[in-house]
Amino acid sequence: MDRRKKLPIGIENFEDIRKEDFYYIDKTGFIAELLHNWGAVNLFTRPRRFGKTLNMSMLEHFFSLNGDKSIFEGLEISKETAVCEEYMGKYPVISVSLKGIDARNYEMAFQMAVQIIKRVPAKVQYLLESNALSEQDKAEYRKLLDDNMSEAVFCNSLRVLSGLLEKYHGTKVILLIDEYDVPLAKAHANGYYDQMISLVRNLLGEALKTNSSLKFAVLTGCLRISKESIFTGLNNLKVLTIADERFDEYFGFTDKEVKELLEYYGVTEHYGAVKRWYDGYQFGNVGVYCPWDVLNHCDRIRSNPDAQPENYWINTSSNDAVKRFIQESANAATKREIENLVAGGVITKEIHQELTYPEIYETVDNIWSLLFTTGYLTQRGKAEGRQMKLAIPNREIRDIFETQIMEFFKENVRKDGEMLTRFCDALQNEDTENVEKIFTEYLRKTISIRDTAVRKDMKEGFYHGVLLGILGVKTQWGISSNREMGEGYADILAEPDTGDMGIIIEVKYAHDGDLERACKEALKQIEYTRYEDDLEDDGVENILKYGIACYKKRCKVMLAENG
Repeated sequence: MDRRKKLPIGIENFEDIRKEDFYYIDKTGFIAELLHNWGAVNLFTRPRRFGKTLNMSMLEHFFSLNGDKSIFEGLEISKETAVCEEYMGKYPVISVSLKGIDARNYEMAFQMAVQIIKRVPAKVQYLLESNALSEQDKAEYRKLLDDNMSEAVFCNSLRVLSGLLEKYHGTKVILLIDEYDVPLAKAHANGYYDQMISLVRNLLGEALKTNSSLKFAVLTGCLRISKESIFTGLNNLKVLTIADERFDEYFGFTDKEVKELLEYYGVTEHYGAVKRWYDGYQFGNVGVYCPWDVLNHCDRIRSNPDAQPENYWINTSSNDAVKRFIQESANAATKREIENLVAGGVITKEIHQELTYPEIYETVDNIWSLLFTTGYLTQRGKAEGRQMKLAIPNREIRDIFETQIMEFFKENVRKDGEMLTRFCDALQNEDTENVEKIFTEYLRKTISIRDTAVRKDMKEGFYHGVLLGILGVKTQWGISSNREMGEGYADILAEPDTGDMGIIIEVKYAHDGDLERACKEALKQIEYTRYEDDLEDDGVENILKYGIACYKKRCKVMLAENG
């Protein structure tokens, strides 16, 4: 029986990980560094799925008065005896996650926010039994448990609770707010941003600015929302973004940590694939992997050693940023830059880390900044002022870009009915010249995927996808794509709605630029498929066989002679 530790997939409670024997990559050095680099209010911005919530849970269990100290035994922080003696288990902690506030309208969002905030005072009902609190204090406290609390009570809630806890315990309070910007993102998407920003600004203003009971606070989020819009007048705010050298290795897994993990589970032969797919982020000066992906993939290869790397990110976060970015590609310069990035290139851009949600999609420049802060692009080398060298971190994220490029292309094809009809007519009429001309026109419009490091069959896959995208709009035609052929992507079979014709198309990538030779190869390959026999068995007499060769934005089309 495998006695190795369980993998903590989706487990964000630090105590559970330590007590239930899950594998844990020690990030407790974060606690000491936080205390040595003192900041009254610390905001950590990192992309999703990089362990922010687990780190917040670790802080909560470390500082909390009723925390179980044994869960830190043997970890990095336990060597820091002075820190542990002074801080461990010594503070009342208020911990809130705003992640769950996701609603279609403001009223609903406010109700959700109330439920989330209510859970915090509900955990400390011993305050009602206390002689340290006056009757008025207790009346204030009871308001925090009320389902129908007003916005004013809500905005004061964290400050009021801090005061009551300080009075009871005789010590200042530590405040942890996880994913502070999620309600703002959702509000922006659903059209009630102004109301939500006002609510969050007041809640945080009261809790962080006018709160004399605060020892210190830690916030996390994806974006650093500009100070004016939310942290107005908060002079003691220390923002630590992915560009900062401090704390750079505490979010995400380092190369050494990933090697140790794979070794522990006996799957080191997968290291190369894990690195290609999930590494490549640069936080400060450290290279990191996305932990969510590494854990998920390690879990899969333990039960199935042949499992191929896949995209675990795409299901966990919305790829709106990439989508909007690619929609901007009507601009020729942006299109070239996307092609360059997808090809593994590096682009230098000015990055603005302080944005508000309404500004994000206002300009292409802001979208670059958004892609950087949300982890779809990462920095390479040192930043010079605001100028940063940006690249797509790894295969997984490139996969998201390519998927969105194809989606966008298909949307655009649908709008272009007239051109499409010409293409399909040309195919049916054996008009190779026009098939070639129209297909070339399409290739010029799409963002091509031209990475020199990409395998030939993947490049063929790109052109194959473009062709399927064009043909897919003919809803009355039967289109089948037989991808199971030995060599990469095989033929497409199109059966026009006339019912008496079959069109077989084979796509080849001419890696040396010799389109003619690749075309002949494509036609030769059609001879090996069974499509023709199937069509003849069905009584289809008119069978057209096309070889299409592509190289970058050029293509050549040949029609096999019926013999």
